Amino acid sequence: MTAFEELINQPSSIVMLLLACFLLYLGIFKKYEPLLLIPIGFGVLLANFPGGNMDVVSSELHPEIKNMSLIVLAEKFGIMNMLYYALIKSGLLPPLIFMGVGAMTDFGPLLRNLRLAFFGAAAQLGIFSVLIAAIFFGFTPQEAGALGIIGGADGPTAIYTSIILAPHLLGPIAIAAYSYMALVPVIIPLMVKLTTSDKELRINMKEQDKKYPNKYTIKNLKLVKILFPIVLVICVAILVPSSTPLLGMLLFGNLIKELGSDTNRLFDAASNTIMNTATIFLGLTVGATMTSESFLNYQTLLIIFGGFIAFAFSILGGIYAVKIYNVFSDKKINPLIGATGLSAVPMASRVANEIALKKDSTNHILQYAMSSNISGVIGSAVAAGILINFLS
Repeated sequence: MTAFEELINQPSSIVMLLLACFLLYLGIFKKYEPLLLIPIGFGVLLANFPGGNMDVVSSELHPEIKNMSLIVLAEKFGIMNMLYYALIKSGLLPPLIFMGVGAMTDFGPLLRNLRLAFFGAAAQLGIFSVLIAAIFFGFTPQEAGALGIIGGADGPTAIYTSIILAPHLLGPIAIAAYSYMALVPVIIPLMVKLTTSDKELRINMKEQDKKYPNKYTIKNLKLVKILFPIVLVICVAILVPSSTPLLGMLLFGNLIKELGSDTNRLFDAASNTIMNTATIFLGLTVGATMTSESFLNYQTLLIIFGGFIAFAFSILGGIYAVKIYNVFSDKKINPLIGATGLSAVPMASRVANEIALKKDSTNHILQYAMSSNISGVIGSAVAAGILINFLS
């Protein structure tokens, strides 16, 4: 009746249970991405108790799953499989989370400093660099694309891309993506220390604006913030249609936020009820895919290592884009702005601002960093669409 004998016979399950406890420790006590690491850790815990019937089984090993109704699926393989195939495998939850993210995002800093959006694009370097490197290490192009997207520093984007390109790698990719997002306060200072000088870090953005004022100002920012998501989704849907599920929901969430009282109930649902529900089920079901068979292998170690490289290269891409820009421009930009070009909003911007303030207590760069940071969210979704279009 108990699971003791099976745990003794399957020591790999004990390893996974310890990993689950470690993820819960990071989320609960270290406060590393607790909204995601706690559900993921608990999902790993549930999935690895022998006989619990809470692990997600692969449709490649059980092809009959594709023809099952949800009720039959739940009866034969358990409720976690029903939730996974209905909510995750269908690609439903990541766009819903993007809608919530959009509802909580202010595009004002981006619109006021559009030239800084370029550095959000440059920070996608890690995605495509690791994609190429992963192929040389024996990953298929689809697996390499799913691994590279970790460099976008956006959990839902990484999960959505993995579902389509390499669903068997979903667990380790999700863990790597959210773990490195939680380590942004460690990784960004490390990369900044290795690549920038004190003189560069002391570049004061407000002083640069006074010295070289912008030639154009937005007279009606409220109207522009309403039109921006509509115009952008039209452009992106035409140029990169496969990025529409993520970016379209992000921009829809932002639109209902900017419309104010007219759509206040929709905004409240998107940013609270729907967002929180989607986050819970996303974390639990992704964690439930992480059984010892799918996680404890050489490929997982490569994913964790490759994810770090993708993350680091994304930060470096933004920093060196700023350095190149500064060579040709009289109006200098602090390299910390480039370091925030990855998608981890708003943590990356806060970390960059803290570094700038340590060098100069008057150098508040948060609004400038948010411009690059928000463009990184858009850039990672577009990059995911490009990968899906070419590799799926």
